[in-house]
Amino acid sequence: MSHDPWNAIVDLAADPGGGSGPLAGVRIGVKSNIAVAGMPHTGGMAHRRGKIAPRDAHVVAQLRSAGASITASLNMHEAALGATTDNAFYGRTHNPHRMGYTPGGSSGGSGAAVAAGLVDLALGTDTLGSVRLPAAYCGVYGLKPTHGAVNEDGLLYLDPALDCIGPLARDLNLIKKAWDVIGNGGGEEDFSRLVLLDDLAGVVCEPAVLTGYQAARTALDLPATVIRLPEPPTVIRLAALTGSVRYLIGALGDHRADASAELRFVLDALEHAASNSALLAAVRAVLLEALGDDGVALLPTAPQAAFAHGCRPPSNQADFTGLANIAGLPAIALPSGWSDDGLPVSVQLVGPAGSERRLIALACRLDAALNQYRPPKGE
Repeated sequence: MSHDPWNAIVDLAADPGGGSGPLAGVRIGVKSNIAVAGMPHTGGMAHRRGKIAPRDAHVVAQLRSAGASITASLNMHEAALGATTDNAFYGRTHNPHRMGYTPGGSSGGSGAAVAAGLVDLALGTDTLGSVRLPAAYCGVYGLKPTHGAVNEDGLLYLDPALDCIGPLARDLNLIKKAWDVIGNGGGEEDFSRLVLLDDLAGVVCEPAVLTGYQAARTALDLPATVIRLPEPPTVIRLAALTGSVRYLIGALGDHRADASAELRFVLDALEHAASNSALLAAVRAVLLEALGDDGVALLPTAPQAAFAHGCRPPSNQADFTGLANIAGLPAIALPSGWSDDGLPVSVQLVGPAGSERRLIALACRLDAALNQYRPPKGE
């Protein structure tokens, strides 16, 4: 295993295994809320440090059976509730494109380990964007599957209604190989329509993000339908986040007192926030109707590039990514450009339920047109 100045890895596997199969020779890191036999299963929380997983999560077992080597447990934002991977107990994970900057979260260790080449592929989890945000900030590729398409046995949930396990890699072909192992099929027929948010629903984006988005829009060259959401994305995201917080409070139980001051503050602030299931249902209906069976939505992944640790995180980080989770739909993030100061930005494609293979195929074509992937400097 290479030196890890980015603090992406929490634990190394004593016996990574590996064998024959479609993923032979592929080194895989696993977010620490997904069980790996014989390794701590922490979920980024200190009170779980001594909890050793007795067996692999189902998805980890699938990867092993395909010949992969499970090499490491990866850092994450505490309890998966946050998007910086500035963990009070296991330390900050840094962005391989710029030390001192966030890799995103909550699967920040997964994004950083892949970007830095510490692993070939990583598993993350995505509640409101936690696979795609690290993919965006670290300049790699990340797939959030259809809700329920990947077996979640062995996952410490943040929110069962939203959580999905998905892969990150520096290569879309490797994403496809992994999906063929952990997913449940689907065809590769072309999409015929593009779905866009009217004026990006008012979300303020950095110039490089808008440039990458427009380049993707031009490259896709499909007839477009423009839709409006029932409320601004920030309102929608907060409605979903309230449910996640309530689930986590119940899951923590008496261990709530063992959480960091930051996590306790978030739990206290949102514990009694009003839920709005009607709004979430309305958003889901709008997206499902707009996409139908043959539509694909194009959105920025994050409205900004990565930012420095210690800065106040932008409140709109997950405004675009959360929509796919609320609707239970698959989405894939890919690099779309670079900020003026050399940090990656990203776009995402969101498809109908079960369209993962179609999304990967379209992402491959779009990626070839944009040609924006770059490894971190120094490689």
